[in-house]
Amino acid sequence: MKIYIADDDKDIRDIIGSFLENSGYEVTAFDTGDKLMTRFLKEQSDMVILDIMMPGTDGISICNQIRKICTVPIIIVSAKDSEIDRINGITMGADDYLVKPFAPMELVVRVGAIFRRIAMQSASIEVLSFGDIKINTSLKECSASDKPLDVTPTEFSLLAYMFEHQTRAVSREELLKNVWDINTVVDTKVCDDVLKRLRKKLLPTNVRIVSVWGFGFKLKMEDNYANA
Repeated sequence: MKIYIADDDKDIRDIIGSFLENSGYEVTAFDTGDKLMTRFLKEQSDMVILDIMMPGTDGISICNQIRKICTVPIIIVSAKDSEIDRINGITMGADDYLVKPFAPMELVVRVGAIFRRIAMQSASIEVLSFGDIKINTSLKECSASDKPLDVTPTEFSLLAYMFEHQTRAVSREELLKNVWDINTVVDTKVCDDVLKRLRKKLLPTNVRIVSVWGFGFKLKMEDNYANA
């Protein structure tokens, strides 16, 4: 698997790159997001890891540019740890957000979790449906009323998991374990941010993700909705 990294701190680039390469990944590192984007437009990678604060175009903007052309997994690593920064990163299309400083192996675990999730989806040939939404887990395609629904890999995995368990509510902890595939303690706000973004994308459909007080979330069909 090929991974592109953009971070203006050489020490961080070297450490991240070393750990990922030792785990079997092919890594190319850049000191700016603009250089990464130039390379990406010529040859796409299987994953992108972005810092936010870099010379030239910031990481959030690079994330947004990439998301406009493909659904490659994106992880943001940044010293910016406020809730609004995290929400902004997820809203712009990031699949995960890791706050610096972090243990390099935690990043390796998260990278592996995303790739395993994608591989499992590719191996499964199944069409799931709920309301006016259909999910093809083999092709990793999502549609609403036979029109493509643009979702990121993490949004797809979360929605597919809820479709697989549409007859019951699922807890936040269950989503973190089965969607993110990480058994260590992770920031639950990442899950909440992805849910918030996904709920917004579902507004033109008749499918809603509703909160179950004190437990988690479940799917619900809505009769009156804004059909765009």
